[in-house]
Amino acid sequence: MRRSRLVLFIAVFVLGLAVTGAQAVTEIQWWHAHGGRLGEKVNAIAAGFNSLQSKYRVVPTYKGSYPDTMTAGIAAFRSKNPPHILQVFEVGTATMMAARGAIKPVYEVMAESGVPFDPNAYLSTVISYYTTPDGRMLSMPFNSSTPVLYYNKDAFRKAGLDPNKPPKTWPEVAEYARKLVKAGYSAGFSTAWISWIHLENFSAWHNVPFGTKQNGFGGLDTEFVFNGPLQVRHIQQLADWQKEKIFVYGGRRNLGNAKFSSEEVAMYTESSAGYAGFKKTCKFEFGTSMLPYWPDVPGAPQNTIIGGASLWVMAGHPAEDYRGVATFFGYLSSPSVQADWHQFTGYLPITTDAYYLTKGQGFYEKNPGMETALKQMTLHKPTENSRGLRFGNYVQERSIIYGELEAIFAGKKSAQEGLDDAVAAGNKLLRKFERAHK
Repeated sequence: MRRSRLVLFIAVFVLGLAVTGAQAVTEIQWWHAHGGRLGEKVNAIAAGFNSLQSKYRVVPTYKGSYPDTMTAGIAAFRSKNPPHILQVFEVGTATMMAARGAIKPVYEVMAESGVPFDPNAYLSTVISYYTTPDGRMLSMPFNSSTPVLYYNKDAFRKAGLDPNKPPKTWPEVAEYARKLVKAGYSAGFSTAWISWIHLENFSAWHNVPFGTKQNGFGGLDTEFVFNGPLQVRHIQQLADWQKEKIFVYGGRRNLGNAKFSSEEVAMYTESSAGYAGFKKTCKFEFGTSMLPYWPDVPGAPQNTIIGGASLWVMAGHPAEDYRGVATFFGYLSSPSVQADWHQFTGYLPITTDAYYLTKGQGFYEKNPGMETALKQMTLHKPTENSRGLRFGNYVQERSIIYGELEAIFAGKKSAQEGLDDAVAAGNKLLRKFERAHK
């Protein structure tokens, strides 16, 4: 059934691209934030699309980090020369939604183009982040990931632990970590992206709110509440474990990745998209498992939420250009392209067909760690607390959270004091955003 759908899609796609050679080529500018090997893969995707037809030519351009790319896109719009497609990380979603006149929603682009488009083909836990409350897709998901637990199987053997039984709960993590330290490791575990993993995803995983109004999906008058008892308990526990030296703070973003790949720690929470990098750099056998949870919390584990970025269509271009964008999005969402992107990078497949194509190819049997993220994301139907986050000015707020967490881990504040201060400062930014976009 799925194979026939794939053949049908390709046939429709090729027919849709049947063009006359006399027409001028329409260039589609795609600004993105992928450097290195990911950038090379982005270029290969664009080249694959360009080779299939001669009417449109997608031109990918690397613009630096996520914030750099977003800033460049906003500046280009203000100077009336925006790209057609702008990659924006997930925390910029609310800002892009509020940028009236600057964007053209994906559902409009696809409807006006006539290019085949089925919103139900996409993973609900992925597109829910990028859709209106009534399910209309605003931006095209592209590189979506979710955090998982990586663990060093060789280290587990050395510490007398079963390499096929990673810890499921946080008490088990502490127990395993103590044994790993006794076996000679500097610390038991560390983490990347501590705000994303240990506050944002932690809240979704335990089905408690991060903010009011459905974590911001319900309106701009939302407020942060991530200083609740469970979040405070978890962060204070991390701080206490750091004093015990079984946990070590790894730094902002994913600066701590070397702690895992160099075997300073044997357990590490990081994005599923870190898999390809660890596969290349780690000189030991490692595995992945779902994020640990607190077993005394009713309903846990729930499901995790995504990170990564989506593709926004910028306003101000001719109608024919948007047909080119829609045609490219159809290609980008095709099972073969998505499966290849997922298998190369560790990002999630954005469609169910891409997932089943990968599964049918036997990829997960050869790379079992690559399926953990998808199983975790789809563990349960998302709730209001686990659908995602949508807060204005969240780029700045994450920076505040980082600062407060670092004060906690430095022993300057308790978890309650630090999270209270982060919530208070964040709510001021939310009110500022609300006033600016009413």
